[in-house]
Amino acid sequence: MRKLIVLLTISVSVFYSCNSQSNTILSDNVLDYAQTITSSELKEALYTYASDDFEGRKTGEPGQKKAVEFLKEHYISMGIPSPISEGDYFQDIPESFFSNGIKASENVVAYIKGSEKPNEVIIISAHLDHIGISSDGQINNGADDDGSGTVAILEIAKAFKAAVDDGHRPKRSVLFLHVTGEELGLYGSRYYTEVDPIFPLENTVADLNIDMIGRVDAKHENDRNYIYLIGSDKLSTELHTISETVNKTYFNLELDYTYNDENDPNRFYYRSDHYNFAKNNIPVIFYFNGTHADYHKPTDTPDKIQYDLLETRARLVFCTAWELANRDKRIVVDK
Repeated sequence: MRKLIVLLTISVSVFYSCNSQSNTILSDNVLDYAQTITSSELKEALYTYASDDFEGRKTGEPGQKKAVEFLKEHYISMGIPSPISEGDYFQDIPESFFSNGIKASENVVAYIKGSEKPNEVIIISAHLDHIGISSDGQINNGADDDGSGTVAILEIAKAFKAAVDDGHRPKRSVLFLHVTGEELGLYGSRYYTEVDPIFPLENTVADLNIDMIGRVDAKHENDRNYIYLIGSDKLSTELHTISETVNKTYFNLELDYTYNDENDPNRFYYRSDHYNFAKNNIPVIFYFNGTHADYHKPTDTPDKIQYDLLETRARLVFCTAWELANRDKRIVVDK
């Protein structure tokens, strides 16, 4: 028994030592707010966002304009302001920035201002566009790509607002960034990072990018409690450790790093909006469920989304963002 007590004492000491060094603030109330993210609300939003009315959300086209209005109205209804100016949620991107005849478009932005370090920002991003209407007239609804990421951000924003309303404003600011033009060349995130960063890039702590988190790929059909993570260890050891700790503490999903391999032939690290932040030495995590047979097809519809999984994955992103926003010190870029 004495030997067991000694071992337990050592274990507890090591735990608190590691906890002190990593400066984590994980607590029960973060899970309370995470639980405001619900499968029913995700489903309701996605059935509208990925409906035929939005005509596949092709950049610059009428359906994409409906999509940005949908997002704007959600933020207004939640009482979450824009960082640009009151009531102006659109970061306008002129036609001259695009190529191949792509029409002018816009990113959608909203934010929660930090209480102690408002000039430091955590970005949560997803692309709002999809590939539009096929030559045969079929609408590509893009429910998973990236309707799932888009509605996840709305629910994550709602969770942060619930915390604010209860007097728990995050220490750092959190920017909810819906970028346009991803499918045509990562235009929206490139415009944000190269032309008009609303928050200076040197003050940007991390980007958590969500692109397809509502489905299961063939590899995981028999064990669907997973998510692919890409980029978490590329620039910051600390970010990777925080991500792992949050998951193990609350969710225990399988974090699959298959596509994080430098030799991955798919090169997914370079193919979504987080990359434009990583290019600027900003730590990133790309959350991804992998591809499936409906990828970039009219059959990517909201009835095929697994909403319980979407809920859990969105909660994971929220808790990770919460931790990053509330640490005493910003994470360090050490790679």
